[in-house]
Amino acid sequence: MLITNSISLIQRVVLLLGFGLFLFSAAHAQKIDAKSRMLYDALEDVNGGYKKLAKKKDVQFMYYYDDKAKGMDISMEKHIFDGEHSWAEYKQHPVNVLPDMQGVAVQSLVMNKPAVSLDGKKLMDEAALGGAVFLRKVNLYWFAMMYKLTDPGTISEYQGKKEYKGKTYDTVKLTYADGATGKAADDQYILYFNPETHLVDMFYFSLPAFGVNDPILRMECDYKKVDGILLSTVRRAYAPNAEGTYGQIGEYTTKDIKFKNKFSKEDFMF
Repeated sequence: MLITNSISLIQRVVLLLGFGLFLFSAAHAQKIDAKSRMLYDALEDVNGGYKKLAKKKDVQFMYYYDDKAKGMDISMEKHIFDGEHSWAEYKQHPVNVLPDMQGVAVQSLVMNKPAVSLDGKKLMDEAALGGAVFLRKVNLYWFAMMYKLTDPGTISEYQGKKEYKGKTYDTVKLTYADGATGKAADDQYILYFNPETHLVDMFYFSLPAFGVNDPILRMECDYKKVDGILLSTVRRAYAPNAEGTYGQIGEYTTKDIKFKNKFSKEDFMF
């Protein structure tokens, strides 16, 4: 299947990748075949697994969300891992956060309760609050994605070896148990594991909520180790046109990462 609608649609909704992953029900057990388990174990041997990340307690970083068509959102992000409390300040936000309004926007999500302000004035608009819930969850997920591939509700099936840019990768199809995400149709992912580094260099994904039913969108990942934590600090998104030729639609960069800031959830409330 090729995308026949405009790439601009994918630019607006590529954020949804990962949001579905965030809504797991703990009642659903993971299902992983033996070969996929070996690949996940090798990845965890390299990055230390979620427990290693969680020991950092919290994180602060600058996040540059570059939509190649609409501009760049820039946020200072703060997240607490225990409870997944989140806060961000946007001084530039033409893409996803109050794009038609000027000023400093602040979002928070504490104990699943959202708050939004613009130039210090609290907003009660339902769309703005819904956007805060969405972005606070998805931005934290993106940061921690490679530590959450085996969350409850995931189903992993080995897909064999595939070539990409002259390298042979082991590939795993990642889907979800029925009802695990609460979505009408779940996204699919094809993860490409580098045989030398054991990292996920690239993956394909679908967005069925927007008519992209097959995993044909592509995300490439670059990694950096910060304070002993291996993170995907640069991600580049691509989509095919009607002829199947891929073009870049976005680039998402995380910089100035600092752990153990001693944040409390009260720090994020306003």
